[in-house]
Amino acid sequence: MAILDRILRAGEGKKVKALADILPDINALAAQMSAMSEAELRGKTGEFKSRLDRGETLEDLLIESFAVVREASTRVIGQRHYDVQLMGGAALHAGWVAEMKTGEGKTLVSTLPAYLNGLSGKGVHQITTNDYLAQRDAEWMGQIHRWLGLSVGLVISGRRSSSTEKRADYAADITFGTNNEFGFDYLRDNMAGTLDEKVQRGFSFAIVDEVDSILIDEARTPLIISGRVADAAKLYYRFASIVRTMVRDVDYDVEEDKRIVVPTETGIEKVEKQLGIDNLYDEVQQNFVHQLQVALKASVLYHRDKDYIIQDGEVKIVDEFTGRILEGRRWSEGIHQAVEAKEGVQIKEENQTLATITLQNYFRMYEKLSGMTGTAQTEAAELMNTYNLQVVPIPTNREMVRVDQADLIFKTEAAKFDAVVRDLEERHAKGQPVLVGTISVEKSEQLSKKLQQRGIPHEVLNAKQHTREAMVVTQAGRLGAITVATNMAGRGVDILLGGNPDGLARQDVLKEGHSPETLLDEFALPVALEMMPPDFITARDKAQQRYHELLEKYIEKCKVEGDQVRALGGLYVLGTERHESRRIDNQLRGRSGRQGDLGESRFYLSLDDELMRLFATGALSWVMGRALPDDEAIEAKMVTKAIERAQSTVEQRNGEVRKNVLKYVEVMNEQRKVIYQRRDQILQGLDLKAAAMEYLAEAVDALIEAHCVAEVDDEWDVSGLALELATFWPTKIAAANLASCDSTDEMYDLVMADASGFYALREIEMGDTVMREVERQVMLRIIDQRWREHLEEMDYLQEGINLRAVG
Repeated sequence: MAILDRILRAGEGKKVKALADILPDINALAAQMSAMSEAELRGKTGEFKSRLDRGETLEDLLIESFAVVREASTRVIGQRHYDVQLMGGAALHAGWVAEMKTGEGKTLVSTLPAYLNGLSGKGVHQITTNDYLAQRDAEWMGQIHRWLGLSVGLVISGRRSSSTEKRADYAADITFGTNNEFGFDYLRDNMAGTLDEKVQRGFSFAIVDEVDSILIDEARTPLIISGRVADAAKLYYRFASIVRTMVRDVDYDVEEDKRIVVPTETGIEKVEKQLGIDNLYDEVQQNFVHQLQVALKASVLYHRDKDYIIQDGEVKIVDEFTGRILEGRRWSEGIHQAVEAKEGVQIKEENQTLATITLQNYFRMYEKLSGMTGTAQTEAAELMNTYNLQVVPIPTNREMVRVDQADLIFKTEAAKFDAVVRDLEERHAKGQPVLVGTISVEKSEQLSKKLQQRGIPHEVLNAKQHTREAMVVTQAGRLGAITVATNMAGRGVDILLGGNPDGLARQDVLKEGHSPETLLDEFALPVALEMMPPDFITARDKAQQRYHELLEKYIEKCKVEGDQVRALGGLYVLGTERHESRRIDNQLRGRSGRQGDLGESRFYLSLDDELMRLFATGALSWVMGRALPDDEAIEAKMVTKAIERAQSTVEQRNGEVRKNVLKYVEVMNEQRKVIYQRRDQILQGLDLKAAAMEYLAEAVDALIEAHCVAEVDDEWDVSGLALELATFWPTKIAAANLASCDSTDEMYDLVMADASGFYALREIEMGDTVMREVERQVMLRIIDQRWREHLEEMDYLQEGINLRAVG
């Protein structure tokens, strides 16, 4: 990876220069575009499409189309693309990852390649991490595309109930949505019973926002559609109870950094005694081995308020990278049920995998893939190896002036948090806004409690308050604001110094009693505005009028407040712990110092922190123990290097895991392609009768081979064959008829003729049309059933491989 990193970096300069070279040509068109009437500017879309029809390429249109979008954006939403944003847009069109710092306007950048590629009519997928951002971008940036005459679709969870509506969203020139919804729609399409149920239309071009989060952090997490199977709740509760009696380092050994728990001989004997069995590993008790394994993992490796939370009596997974609740997501292979048993909540029925794909394999289906993020350089080699994506750093519009202070390291977590509270108290007293980053729900609530005890007002943003995320983050730059957040904190949402006028205006409108629906963009309404009830239209007009009045007031207020915040040094970002990934640390820092704003960042660490505890050296602990009292911190190069080594170790390990996962799922991916291709052929009705006769021939051949494999006809089981044939169709073939055959080939001809004759008779009775429909339904049912069974076997095989690796 290190060699590839150097090679990739060597090519960056040429790419950046090539991107900069297009700027004079685009800027030269500015006056011409500005002079155009509305009709003339909007008419450029039709002109571009005609030129494509005549043989011009998208590259031929790039300069002019970018100039058109820039002018349209200025007129429609009042934002004009900077030169560096034009460079970012060209990088995305080229199929690269544009690395742009926080606050550089990545969302606006995406309008350029989305419009250009949308002209082709093949469809552009603009993909982000959550429903809020997808809907915001479809409404906000979609205004530009709709004004220019391109259609816009939106696919988010729960928005569309029918396949017809969703198909219309995918048929749009540009479709906004989340990575999960795009992936699940692909899986659902390949479970469809008819062509009319399918909604997607191909994979031409994708622009992935927060590309490192989606293609790296979430790459190991497969998208899974499951169905319920038999409930085994009693067994999970029983093993949860047994595991509570087991003692660490006596009954089981743990390697936390590798996430391994292994029962010892003593522990196995204890389990056998409580179950009342002689040998846990008897073939009959094989399920008990699995139950013990998942119960131990749930007890030792999965922690409440870190890996999951309990909400409404359910175990809900917390994403380790974003801190968000992964709604509807469940750990597989019995882990989720084991955690439910451990917590004593109701166990949901176990699921069988019906369809699955990793994000790695989903995104590799696109003909052209591009992405945007503020932090990609540390993963440049992996993005190239896995997705053939080149990372190109785009210059900032204004120089970055944020001050990143040296880390402060304390001996204990308690001392660290005491120092954090003192720092926050001082910052709050002078009015400087602070964003505090924590690595888990538990830590955010722990710090919040300390702040409450000191009477320091603050907001908490973690997986338990995800619905408030955008509102809290947009106002985190106001005077005196303290926002305690997990890693979820507002990727894709700008923190504006002095506050966000739009967010404040909307908040006040809602407080005054107006419905949230009245503030929606027309695009987001369930039907066209003119088709909505008259009462709603009247209410919407009042809400919109009030919103614009308040917006004008808050624009001025936030400007004044922003100047005051800048005078205090800008937004201060305080990290309470280093994440195992440098990218996550950089993302937190990047919340401050946007667009040349003043800002400051610092991390507070302790030897009790998870990263330090698992990976820091004993020498560091010894030095800290000898050098300092508990309540004092040190700044030392040795400590910084130890942290960097720890992060590098974890990143390398995670990279290897993703690489190994890809090797494993690549085999499954090829199998999936074959199965889904066959399904499509059946759905399209391509010579179903020929396929049915082919399957019939294979079945007859298998039956004969099962009963008459021997060369000597005396050893043929003709009676058994005759009986089994009669279970498939009312055959008149008797054992004597089969015994009279001189060879299995002759027997095959006899049986096949009888089966074909019966099939033909059924076709006459049912008619061609009905018979083809029956063939289609039966074939789909059998393929789906066999595929589900194969997926289940592969799950167990992978688990077995993992257990063997542990052993």
